[in-house]
Amino acid sequence: MIVRDLNEAKNTERHVFSKGWDSVRLLLKSDGMGFSFHITTIYAGAELEMHYKNHLESVYCVDGTGSIEDCTTGEVHRIKPGVVYALDKNDKHILRADAEKPMIMACVFNPPVTGNEVHKDDGSYALEAESA
Repeated sequence: MIVRDLNEAKNTERHVFSKGWDSVRLLLKSDGMGFSFHITTIYAGAELEMHYKNHLESVYCVDGTGSIEDCTTGEVHRIKPGVVYALDKNDKHILRADAEKPMIMACVFNPPVTGNEVHKDDGSYALEAESA
């Protein structure tokens, strides 16, 4: 059984910072679950263009508001607490947090990340083999 405390994990190497966001990776590839689980904060006013070419991701909004834009269709969806979105087709997207406060997101990645990934210039995470 794996038990981790978010507040304790914030003070470890599992807390990763990047431009416009930070993420506490509570479950990683090394935990052997077949997915990784993160609590990610998207900073207020952030606009992040992302394209997970190597990963599928599902995201549940816990707090804050914003939007996600599908770069293929141009469709924009509002994000608020209780909304989930799944990037089931490796969808290129733009995630925007409203200016008032950050968005707190619970995120699941498959395949799982190893821990220190941040977005490459194309908005993706490298596969483990690419980052070695």
